[in-house]
Amino acid sequence: MLREENTNSKKSKPQNKRKKINGKSGVEEIKEKLKNMKNEIKELKVDKKEESKEIKPQKKVKNIRNNKNIKSAKPVKVVKEIKEEDKLEIKQPKTAKEEKMYVIPLGGMEEVGKNITVIQYRDEIVIVDSGVIFPDENLLGIDLVIPDFTFLENNKDKIKGLFITHGHEDHIGSIPYLYQKIDSDVPMFGGKLTLALAKSKFENGLVKNLPKMKEVKGRSRIKVGKYFTVEFIKITHSITDAYSLLITTPAGTVFHTGDFKIDLTPVDGEGVDFARLSQIGEQGVDLMLSDSTNSEVEGFTPSEKSVGEAFRNEFAKAKGRIIVAAFASHVHRLQQIINVAKEHNRKIAIDGRSLVKVFEIASSLGYLDVPEGMLVPLSEVDKLKDNKVVMLCTGTQGEPMAALSRIAKNMHKHIKIKEGDTVIISATPIPGNEKAVSNNINNLLKYDAEVVFKKIAGIHVSGHGSKDEQKLMLNLIKPKYFMPVHGEHKMLRAHQDTAIQTGIPKNNIILAQNGSKIEVTKSGAKLKGKVNAGSTLVDGLGVGDIGHIVLKDRQQLSQDGVVVIVYTIDKETGKLVAGPDIVTRGFVYSKESEDIIKEAIETLKEKIGKTEDYYSKDWGMLKNTTKEIAAKYFYNKTKRNPMILPIVMEV
Repeated sequence: MLREENTNSKKSKPQNKRKKINGKSGVEEIKEKLKNMKNEIKELKVDKKEESKEIKPQKKVKNIRNNKNIKSAKPVKVVKEIKEEDKLEIKQPKTAKEEKMYVIPLGGMEEVGKNITVIQYRDEIVIVDSGVIFPDENLLGIDLVIPDFTFLENNKDKIKGLFITHGHEDHIGSIPYLYQKIDSDVPMFGGKLTLALAKSKFENGLVKNLPKMKEVKGRSRIKVGKYFTVEFIKITHSITDAYSLLITTPAGTVFHTGDFKIDLTPVDGEGVDFARLSQIGEQGVDLMLSDSTNSEVEGFTPSEKSVGEAFRNEFAKAKGRIIVAAFASHVHRLQQIINVAKEHNRKIAIDGRSLVKVFEIASSLGYLDVPEGMLVPLSEVDKLKDNKVVMLCTGTQGEPMAALSRIAKNMHKHIKIKEGDTVIISATPIPGNEKAVSNNINNLLKYDAEVVFKKIAGIHVSGHGSKDEQKLMLNLIKPKYFMPVHGEHKMLRAHQDTAIQTGIPKNNIILAQNGSKIEVTKSGAKLKGKVNAGSTLVDGLGVGDIGHIVLKDRQQLSQDGVVVIVYTIDKETGKLVAGPDIVTRGFVYSKESEDIIKEAIETLKEKIGKTEDYYSKDWGMLKNTTKEIAAKYFYNKTKRNPMILPIVMEV
């Protein structure tokens, strides 16, 4: 029994089971299965590689999206590829539009004077200065030349402020005319003396309500509107309270030097703020506008203090009366004249409304120190000894009605030039005024006066920086882009050359004209179109009503005179009652030309015929026919073109 149980137990062992597997041993069967499994795994790997090569994730995504029957699919690799594409889009976003501001000079380009610059950002505008030019000999009867304010008048709702660099006429002279065109609520910013001089301009009654005037000092920062910040930086010039401007918007920064020189020994002790200029240069300036008046002059402009020494020398040599012609607004020069006159115990008499006004304003503000009892009325000059008087007057530019011009022509009410007088002209002629100044000097010399002017004495220095000072300013500010302003075209060109020497690429220098629109962004500056700009002529109370036609008529009258031809005609019948009668002015002297006039009358009678033939039509036809006949006749006889004025009188 025991053995049988043992035998049965042996049968239950694995050895007995191996015999049941298809006649093969169990070990061999297992080996075969393992081999088959390896082959299947190998085939699977090959299939997956081939499948991954055939699969294009982008197409698969497209197929999945387009197949409406497929509700959901999660291809891991495809999702991964889409995420990579998304990352690429994030790395290369669309570039945002650059902010833009516009600098628009309306005056002061290719001319000396009439300075005004407009800066616009979005729906806001600020204005820098608003000056005048005094007329030359071709502008007959014109009092002032001011900018054309049409652009500002059309955009007056955008204007946020007027910023004045200093108080010279070529920067403040047209302010009242500007406020005629814009809102009087626009505030005005400037130094104490500048605002006082600007305020005096409103005495002509052009504007009823004075604008708000806000006084500034060096480093004053003014926020106007939503976008503009304007900072005043102290600079030296030939008048106190002179500033450069740093104008900032979200689009960039513009630095405007204003009129400047680098005076290291200023009369008032207030020098250039070099520290702030250097900081501005380090912070970065996108566009710099710089004064070009002396861009053709080499070296440095001498200090204003050097003029004081020249005056001392001339006063010491003078034995008789001294007559000094100077710019009214040149306060530093006036103070030095006062100081030297006091040293020589001379009284001062003033001639010229602008000079009187400046003395009143500057003295009241503490910018002029005039000893008590030094000023005497002009009418009392003759009561003083010749060596005890100085007459201070206007007219350095040869203006026809200025005091010095009247003195030179011996037409002055109180002053007659005589031998022993010393006349000092403390100024340089502005381009275009050379002939008028020369005429005054010649006339004064005819009366044996001693005439002292820049060519033979150092009694004048410029208030504008020469080439080396311009280079210094360019090196301090280091602008990305540069635009020379305030000067004739040759001056702008010379300033361009100076800027190139300091390292500014020529392509980064903009030569603009009045009305040019300069687009400024963080990446650059370029010309971008034009706006309406030009000149407006002021004649008495008339502003802009004198145009080229009127000036042409005035020039013709001044050159060839006028011929008036009068017809007297019966109102009822149109028949000629009397005439034609001829009257001339500035054409030919009537007593010496009676034959010419008589012949002209006979020619008109012959060619006009019967006046009643014109009556049924229009007297205008009669006038035009008369003009043609008379003009042709007088030109053939005299080779002149007088203005012909036919007049028809009905009786």
